[in-house]
Amino acid sequence: MKSNQNIIGIIPARMASSRFPGKPLASILGVPMLGHVFKRSKLSRILNEVYVATCDQEIANYIQSIGGKAVMTSDKHVRASDRTAECLVKVEAETGKKVDIVVMIQGDEPMIRPEMIDSAVAPLLEDNLIQVVNLMSTLKNRIEQDDPNEVKVVVDQHNFALYFSREPIPSWKKGAKSLLMLKQVCVIPFRRDFLIKFNRLEPTPLEIAESVDMLRVLEHGYKIKMVMSDHETYSVDNIEDLKKVEKIMRKEKNQ
Repeated sequence: MKSNQNIIGIIPARMASSRFPGKPLASILGVPMLGHVFKRSKLSRILNEVYVATCDQEIANYIQSIGGKAVMTSDKHVRASDRTAECLVKVEAETGKKVDIVVMIQGDEPMIRPEMIDSAVAPLLEDNLIQVVNLMSTLKNRIEQDDPNEVKVVVDQHNFALYFSREPIPSWKKGAKSLLMLKQVCVIPFRRDFLIKFNRLEPTPLEIAESVDMLRVLEHGYKIKMVMSDHETYSVDNIEDLKKVEKIMRKEKNQ
């Protein structure tokens, strides 16, 4: 499934999480969470290489210890996309090769599967007009729909994003119980030039209000293709999430 395009994965990671300090190296089944994300991402058939972008030497040392490539970035970045873009430029300078597609893979998605990355990249290979893709999956229950840590998304009939929110959307009050409740999964492929453009765009009011980066894309008039993933995945935002994910992964390991 290797493409003739230069496609890389970048995992932005930092220790100074406001909600969960030290999160990337928190242990899940005896392995740092970031290790799970990195090793699973490396199994993608479509990625030429995977890098971890970090401002923490501790993270860089760990990734190098397991044979991975770490790129040191500024400690001033607030958004993961900013760190990813800096890493992209440094990788191009180091390798002398221009990247065509960069997949931003959040370091708090330890349940990621390599085929999720491959399916997320597919629309970019099939349609030159698509600039950025997000994965999405179903919310299992009302508790997940009400959880502000789960970014909800609604899409049009062609699976382009209409809106993202940390609030429950669409509204259950008006009979939306029969509709699929969807969440964003943070595997986000960008065309190289669009990632650079995205980071130069001014932050937007809805992006700031919802604390969802992808709203900047929509507010500036661009489209986001959403791709459904059938795999069960949960991001880790706090200790409770970590325990939940570890329980699920232990069960899968023992099956």
